[in-house]
Amino acid sequence: MNLPYFDSTAVRAAAPWTAAIAALEQALLNVVDPEDDSARLFSPAPNGEFLLMPASNREYSGIKALTVAPANPARGLEKIQGVYILFDSDTSAPLATMDGNELTAIRTPATTLLAMKHILAADTGAVHPRPEKAHVLVFGTGVQALNHLRAAGAVLPEASLAVVGRRPERVAALIAQLAKEGVHVRQGTSAEVARADVVICATSSPTPLFDGGLVAPGAVVAAVGQHGLNAREVDATLVLRSDVVVEGRASALREAGDLIPARSAEEWEAIHPANLRDLVKGEFERSAGKPCLFAGVGMAWEDLVIASLVYEGGTRP
Repeated sequence: MNLPYFDSTAVRAAAPWTAAIAALEQALLNVVDPEDDSARLFSPAPNGEFLLMPASNREYSGIKALTVAPANPARGLEKIQGVYILFDSDTSAPLATMDGNELTAIRTPATTLLAMKHILAADTGAVHPRPEKAHVLVFGTGVQALNHLRAAGAVLPEASLAVVGRRPERVAALIAQLAKEGVHVRQGTSAEVARADVVICATSSPTPLFDGGLVAPGAVVAAVGQHGLNAREVDATLVLRSDVVVEGRASALREAGDLIPARSAEEWEAIHPANLRDLVKGEFERSAGKPCLFAGVGMAWEDLVIASLVYEGGTRP
């Protein structure tokens, strides 16, 4: 069997930001319930661990198989590497393989910007008046920060984009790379949190990046760089003063260290925060005088949606 393989270039070409966001949105409206998503599966590997993420729907099934090797960056290699395998749900026959890292690099920002789009739409301006030109502040200088800035530039073309990072040389390199692509980003500072309309945390930091009390009422914060109950990019102060939206309630209870232990699992179950499907279906309302926090950990159904988009775009007329 000669399966087609979609490399990183082919994956990105078949899933531009607007198409990726639209595919996720339609999946949530029509076929996906995030609460039915499979949990991640972990297994030991020689120098780290395997991470497996299976998902299925009526037409397609798939699994993202990743390796996580913490020592790799010191050797000049990627910490996380992997491949995606797409199957036909009816016959269980494999259809294609594709670059797992590029798939992740697209689906995570697409999911974040989908959430931002609908959270901002849930605010008609009567509760939290917004400036015409949003100020978007992104924390991080890695692949996810880079791609969140790319996605924000495509989805919010009138926005002012700024990036905050610990290493000035990496910030400068990221800004220069985006400038070549026609995306204008300037160097920001953590002090800008107080006047940002949208704050996106896309880092590997295990501790909060800023004082959550500084976030303006009406601002939207996305914490998407970390998963695991021992890692958090935002503090309990922000969590406790915010409306909260999650990708899925079950996945958040398993892996959202940004939310737990700010509140216990029992408290979150009682609160029953809106998930992405609720958000897209218009079943989420913002509260007056509160920021809104979107907490994402990455889910397998998102990979499947984007992999399906890549496959159909690459093989069908």
